[in-house]
Amino acid sequence: MLSSPRRSAGRPAGRSLRRLAAASAAVLLAALGTAPAAHADATAPAPPNLATNPGFEIPTLPLADWGSVPGWRCAPGEGAVTAAARTGSAALTVTPASADSNAQCVQTLAVRPNTTYTYRAWVRGSYAFLGATGTGHDVPPAWTASTGGGWQQLSTTFTTGANASSVQLYVHGWYGQGPVSVDDVSVTGDSPAPAAATWNAWTTDKVVFLTVDDGWFRTPAAAQLVADRKLPVTAFPLPMPEGFEPDYFARFTANPGSSIQDHSVSHRDLTTLSPAEQQAEICDARDAVTARYGTVPTIFRPPYFAWNADVQQAAANCGMKYVLTATADFTSGASNVYHGGPLQPGDVIIMHFTDTLADDLQRALDAAAAAGLTPAALTDYLH
Repeated sequence: MLSSPRRSAGRPAGRSLRRLAAASAAVLLAALGTAPAAHADATAPAPPNLATNPGFEIPTLPLADWGSVPGWRCAPGEGAVTAAARTGSAALTVTPASADSNAQCVQTLAVRPNTTYTYRAWVRGSYAFLGATGTGHDVPPAWTASTGGGWQQLSTTFTTGANASSVQLYVHGWYGQGPVSVDDVSVTGDSPAPAAATWNAWTTDKVVFLTVDDGWFRTPAAAQLVADRKLPVTAFPLPMPEGFEPDYFARFTANPGSSIQDHSVSHRDLTTLSPAEQQAEICDARDAVTARYGTVPTIFRPPYFAWNADVQQAAANCGMKYVLTATADFTSGASNVYHGGPLQPGDVIIMHFTDTLADDLQRALDAAAAAGLTPAALTDYLH
């Protein structure tokens, strides 16, 4: 807690005289029409850059579905991080692979409705384009036929429609043309409200919520129990194990009320990363789920339950509405209820895809039944 600054004991009368003199001088100058002009605060912070990996400086990790360009989705073989940078050490280079391709790279960004945003990027090459789709209005692209061998900034402004919650930013070259380099992307405008952090779903309904993380062990027994009992479960798989056996997670979440949500790309403690890396971790995991299963996550489970205000904002920029931990852990034989006592309405139970998951699920179901609770769809309560 910050303490109040200590009052100085020296010369209160002198300070009063100085304030009176300053006030008198201001009145006199105003009367003479020569009052000093107000100056903008030169120390005012710059508006936040909402773009994911705007300088292409985030290193590519050796993990499935991190992507060749973190934060961006490019046509296969047509977008890569190179050393052709305007600032820093890296830039994006897009190269059409054929006369039928413009080598487009995109990223999805959460936005507020009825809000104006400005999207800028520095480009070098011939026939570079940037723009946005999904805004609710037609947005003409910004483009240049040639940058003359140097760097040129392109800029476009768009206002989102009443129903817009996300937009897709794009940058691309042109059919049959050479490579285009892109660097120092910025998107400015009002950030989405930070994702709400919670460990449960508050309700008086007699329900609990089953959640399962990671995905390294994918046992048929656990999937069969979920199918036989018709359990609504919320899965938070990582992109790498998700990629090893994507059909397993589809089967595991096939029951009504089930869903696949976001758990980051690399399972690092996000509070140790920069806000830019946090956003890339969350947005890329979202994109992996969307590409594989056709659904868009809105709930983020932070690895190790580690989160802070930056994580909440990064999650919101990726379209997450909630940062969710849990009230009970039934992983690998555990039966830990963090608030003490039996399970309560609205409790969120965490388990993991381990070789004991079938037993863990049964133990969680028994504990819920003992408390008079039944599993329910998490997204019916966190939406």
